[in-house]
Amino acid sequence: MDAKVVWLFVFVALYWSYCIFWGIKGALSAKTASDYFVAGRQISLWVFILAATATSFSGWTFMGHPGLIYRDGFQYAYASFYAITIPFTGVLFLKRQWMLGKRFGFITPGEMLAYYFRSDTIRILVVLVALIFSVPYLGIQLRASGFLFNVLTDDMLSTNVGMWLLSIVVIIYVASGGLRAVAYVDSAQAILLGGGIAVIGIIAMNDIGGFERLNQGIAALSQIDPSTGKAMFGKTTPDGYSAYIAIPGVIQFGAGLGSASAPIGGAWTGVMILTYMFGLMGIQSAPAFSMWAFGNKSPEPFAPQQVWASSLVIGFILMFFTAIQGIGAHFLGADTQFMARFPELVNNVMGTGLGGIDLLQSEGRGDMLVPQLVYLMSETAPWMVGLLSVCALAAMQSTGAAYMSTAGGMLTRDLLKRFIIPNASHAQQKLYGRLGVILIVIAALLVATTSTDALVLLGGLAVAYGFQMWPALIAVCWWPYLTRQGVTVGLIAGLIAVTLTESIGAEFMPWGRWPMTLHSAFWGILFNLSLTIAVSALTQNGSEREHRMIFHNFLRDHASLSPEKRGLIPAAWILTLVWFFFGIGPGAVIGNWIFGDPTNAGTWTFGMPSIWAWQLLWWVLGVAMMWFLAYRMELSTVPHKEVVALHEDIGDIQLDLDKPG
Repeated sequence: MDAKVVWLFVFVALYWSYCIFWGIKGALSAKTASDYFVAGRQISLWVFILAATATSFSGWTFMGHPGLIYRDGFQYAYASFYAITIPFTGVLFLKRQWMLGKRFGFITPGEMLAYYFRSDTIRILVVLVALIFSVPYLGIQLRASGFLFNVLTDDMLSTNVGMWLLSIVVIIYVASGGLRAVAYVDSAQAILLGGGIAVIGIIAMNDIGGFERLNQGIAALSQIDPSTGKAMFGKTTPDGYSAYIAIPGVIQFGAGLGSASAPIGGAWTGVMILTYMFGLMGIQSAPAFSMWAFGNKSPEPFAPQQVWASSLVIGFILMFFTAIQGIGAHFLGADTQFMARFPELVNNVMGTGLGGIDLLQSEGRGDMLVPQLVYLMSETAPWMVGLLSVCALAAMQSTGAAYMSTAGGMLTRDLLKRFIIPNASHAQQKLYGRLGVILIVIAALLVATTSTDALVLLGGLAVAYGFQMWPALIAVCWWPYLTRQGVTVGLIAGLIAVTLTESIGAEFMPWGRWPMTLHSAFWGILFNLSLTIAVSALTQNGSEREHRMIFHNFLRDHASLSPEKRGLIPAAWILTLVWFFFGIGPGAVIGNWIFGDPTNAGTWTFGMPSIWAWQLLWWVLGVAMMWFLAYRMELSTVPHKEVVALHEDIGDIQLDLDKPG
């Protein structure tokens, strides 16, 4: 057996032992339903900081993100800003959800929204969103895990066998230990995820020959043929730049991907980047993260997780090391066309070309990018191959475990306990929660095994569906004007609009995927929020609003800004809107050329493409924005007044939908 495979099994065995240890410890600690589903509301500072970071950035960040940078260049690398936009959602909603969960004893977001709106319809819709989000998203992670095992064991285990075997361990620790076990395992996974990406980036940079040689390669890769005015490699933007180092305009008014009027020069226009970030913001507005909020001892970890762990540390890793992995692969033998033309700039350590295929299309060859980079250490340090493989495995399981646990809790609390066994004991709830975890994993495995082509399409729907929870969260956390009828109609319309503008629904429509280079999350929220506001205007009711104000009066009493800080609210709005417009929106096109002509490397101000320098600048400004919102505007700090709990677990008392508690 090859040395790297031996080391792989050694590190996997150690990793699994750690997972199972916390599964057993979590099972022994879970005395009540609250203990099991939300860790007894006792998740500590550092555990949440690490666990929430791991949950936010899955195996896609580790494996898929570099592959798309390789394929699409720096125009796609704007996606690295999800290190800021994902926790931006948390800045707006997590603290206030924690306060409501602590006050009224909510365990699931379905319970919170059902009692706020006095409606079981919204409860069922929340469970539906959670399941649609969890099953395909989990299926993607599990299949990617199996594929990685298949590659790194030199086909000793098939993708399906590896996927099912790896899933057994995840089921054991998640089902037995609940959210507490997930949190402690995710803490280690966060370190493995971030450290693994950084190490692979360093390996790639070393084999390329250093930063200067990297930029020489980028300059060659982005050359324009003077005789044709077209890029020598890849696509050409409408402005005549190489698509590898330029955004193809602010917007393109075509019918979308897969249509006759597909985008020219790539899909990642300014508005596409912005609306794609909307979709990824759905990760922390998905129902699972509401349960993460409920599980904390206090809001103290929210700000450091959002500002320092995610925006700063993960942002730095993605902006530098992931970009180096993706774009650097062209100069490591992955691009046979480039290698043939510029052999002096290529370190041919990766063999034949990888092809520009999306990682998740696992039958293609683009999914080999990160494994090939890991393979660079096979001869000199086989133990490093094993360790980095476990880093990738941990990254892929980090998000899946959290969605397994929380979705199982919602099935138990929002369906079984609400409608079938209202007097279920704590022991029964834990039992059915564990069965729910097993059911969800089996469903995800069946989808991943039998529907490999549809899996990517379903996964594309998941985050955009999660973003459709924004109006409901805006209602319960900020704006009492929105009514039950408005939010319900809006959420249904949003889910339909997302479906019809993603590949799985667009194939039956006269348009393609992402019409007008606007992501499906945008089309969903456009119909969702518009109908929510319009229907709310027609369904205002005095008694209903009085009921909702019980929640909002509590939030205002405990979370309002001090008078001396209220004057900063306009500044917060301006700072946020400017950052979204210029950092990841239409204004980002300025970054194509402001720090040097994309067609002339001699003009690059910082010795790198203007687009990369622009991204780094707005990443730093984004960290500053997050600090201002989370700390200065107190959106993620501990409330000035102590939150007194009315109930530890709202499920322990029989409440109708006419009272919040």
